[in-house]
Amino acid sequence: MVLYLHSPREKVWGVLLSLEPAGIVIRGLDLLVFDDWVRQEVHGEEGIGLSTLFYPMGRVERIERDETCGPLESFSERFERQAGRPVREAMGLPPPSGDDGGD
Repeated sequence: MVLYLHSPREKVWGVLLSLEPAGIVIRGLDLLVFDDWVRQEVHGEEGIGLSTLFYPMGRVERIERDETCGPLESFSERFERQAGRPVREAMGLPPPSGDDGGD
């Protein structure tokens, strides 16, 4: 998923862990460092880490599902193509048990 936030303005990519009236919990990172994280994972390097993050609903502007749309590849699929493994594996999360809308 891609989470758009305000005050300050941010875009965060990750896997949805919890959605409650108080806020949203995701495992992910700032979208600005996504490509750097993928390169790091491809080369087996350490550096940029993923975090489990809580954002109060008052900051949430929009939530988008991370999915391929026409020629635009989803972030998750791009990661898997480049790194050769599922993004959930890289995040240390179990495979989805169904359509949870998390990626």
